[in-house]
Amino acid sequence: MASSQQFPRHSRPEPVLITEAEPSLGEQHAFRKKRYAITMGIRVVFIVLAASFYQIVWLMLIFAVLGTVLPWIAVVMANDRPPKKKLHVNRYDARPDRVLESRPTRIIDG
Repeated sequence: MASSQQFPRHSRPEPVLITEAEPSLGEQHAFRKKRYAITMGIRVVFIVLAASFYQIVWLMLIFAVLGTVLPWIAVVMANDRPPKKKLHVNRYDARPDRVLESRPTRIIDG
């Protein structure tokens, strides 16, 4: 009788993906929260830079506008789902060699 000790298995760090399933809703939500937090962190940096460059008006305005627009962008990105995968659907192909005859058929009643 052979035991598992005799034949060592090579363990993989990740399980093998055998389906084309989407990430779970929890994983999608965590990714969107992380992306929102990063975007809002960048917004804080732009607001601080706008306050730092108050003497250079044109640069201050650029940073202020970016800091003002980023919350809207962050919300839109946070509400966005990952794109759905395009699946190849096997549909009927109406090639000329596969088209049914359109002429009427004769029915013989016996």
